[in-house]
Amino acid sequence: MKRWQLLWQWLGFLVLAALALQIFFAGRIALMVVLDPQSTSFQRSEAWRLAQGDKGLAWRQQWVPYAQLPDSLKRAVIVSEDDIFVQHHGVQWDALEKAWQRNARAEAQAQVRQNRPAKIVGGSTITQQLAKNLFLSGERTLWRKSQEFLLTLMLEALLDKRRILEIYLNHVEWGEGVFGAEAAAQHYFRKPASQLQAWEAARLVVMLPRPKYFERLPNSAYLQSRSEVILARMPQARLP
Repeated sequence: MKRWQLLWQWLGFLVLAALALQIFFAGRIALMVVLDPQSTSFQRSEAWRLAQGDKGLAWRQQWVPYAQLPDSLKRAVIVSEDDIFVQHHGVQWDALEKAWQRNARAEAQAQVRQNRPAKIVGGSTITQQLAKNLFLSGERTLWRKSQEFLLTLMLEALLDKRRILEIYLNHVEWGEGVFGAEAAAQHYFRKPASQLQAWEAARLVVMLPRPKYFERLPNSAYLQSRSEVILARMPQARLP
């Protein structure tokens, strides 16, 4: 009997700990209604990694309010990363299912080839990407993905779409130690984010899935061709 009592006590403790963690996350997100987050979990891990290296790279970031971010950049991010951003409630289930199917096929092909890694694609919305960057690690586990879903729902419940997009654009990675639209605009085009032209915004957005990779290949043919596609689609984007 004592063994079962001890087991139930531990289960109760784990449930309470999990609930306390969710309350903590909800409180942090609620504060973001009025306070701009200074950093994300991903940024802090990158800052630590850079500090351990010998490159001496600085963390570049400067907050820009939503109204001062160019509409062209907002449109480019939406059409490239999350085309129904203003309509969904945090998760695009169809896109997620298709991504899982593509990843399963890629992993199966990688096993056949053996020496070539699988090319993993994502189906995450802007809100999911923000949830992961704000609070979580980059590991691919069932627990982390479940927590990401919960955080996504909290973000959508407590913040409006403008605020979600504002925080995302100010913290997303755009290169080695480069975070946010202002740092990216200064780093790549030597100008403020508010002065970005439409083609420059499109080019920055194309870098987002692999910013460190494209930072080393600024003249990539893919960057040019994909930027033209994004630029053509930008008028279709619905802004929050």
